[in-house]
Amino acid sequence: MNKQTTGIHHITSIVGNPQVNVDFYAGVLGLRLIKKTVNFDDPGTYHLYFGNESGQPGTIITFFPWAGASKGKIGDGQVGVTSYAIPTGTMSFWEERLKRFNVTTTTEERFGEESLAFEDPHGLKLELVEREAGEKNPWAFNGVTVDNAIKGFAGATLFSSDPKRTADLLENILGLKRSGEERNYARFHSEAPLGNTIDLKTVVTGTGTMGSGTVHHLAWRASDNADQLEWQKEIGENGYGVTPVQDRNYFNAIYFREPGGILFEVATDTPGFSVDESFETMGSRLMLPEQYERFRPQLEQQLLPFEVREIN
Repeated sequence: MNKQTTGIHHITSIVGNPQVNVDFYAGVLGLRLIKKTVNFDDPGTYHLYFGNESGQPGTIITFFPWAGASKGKIGDGQVGVTSYAIPTGTMSFWEERLKRFNVTTTTEERFGEESLAFEDPHGLKLELVEREAGEKNPWAFNGVTVDNAIKGFAGATLFSSDPKRTADLLENILGLKRSGEERNYARFHSEAPLGNTIDLKTVVTGTGTMGSGTVHHLAWRASDNADQLEWQKEIGENGYGVTPVQDRNYFNAIYFREPGGILFEVATDTPGFSVDESFETMGSRLMLPEQYERFRPQLEQQLLPFEVREIN
């Protein structure tokens, strides 16, 4: 093992109606919509990005909202649970807030940490974990203040069809450190303050199927283009089929599928989400890559309208 990723860059999932998606992640969870664009491979579909105030790597959850999409099944070959880090002492705030929005929660414990588990409206499994690490999120919205705002990712739980080989990749290619094993989970850490904890389920649960309410892929961080090219070489030399570099405007991306079936990406931290709009206006306008700008009238007519709004 020659390299070490600093952790999770972003996690991308498939959901249904975009207004329902925005109401939950902005209105209930208080995240900032930092980018409203399209799926670069399927421009008739939105690609929505939510994160902390500035959209830093390690805070970014993204969605392909397909209204009327078939329900998926969470299982092996997927990220099973997405975990968010909240400030220490705010668990009761979040438990009460989610209850007020009629979100059913359960309390779980793993590796000495208590988590608040729940599902979003489309069935994605989420959890909140109190963490000291990570800066406060300066974004406040709809009753979520800076003092209790979600910081970013705590990490993710992976469901693999081949847990031993997935563990080997996490340790010996991505450079994560194994820090413990408990019941049917192994825990791995990276060095970042956010997006730094991976729990791997060590037993198989049955193959998942892609659809609404499932994670499409998990992206790991590369510091810049040169670092990403080193990752591309490292991954390829270890026998994995890795894609050419894809320009995603806000980062460059390469993709490969790990032995347990999960689609992984390596994404650059640069250039970031203010490359095509100001920090103050991020997420307020449909932003299109150059190749689709001439189709703006058709796309704006085709895409379902939505708004970021306060909800009760």
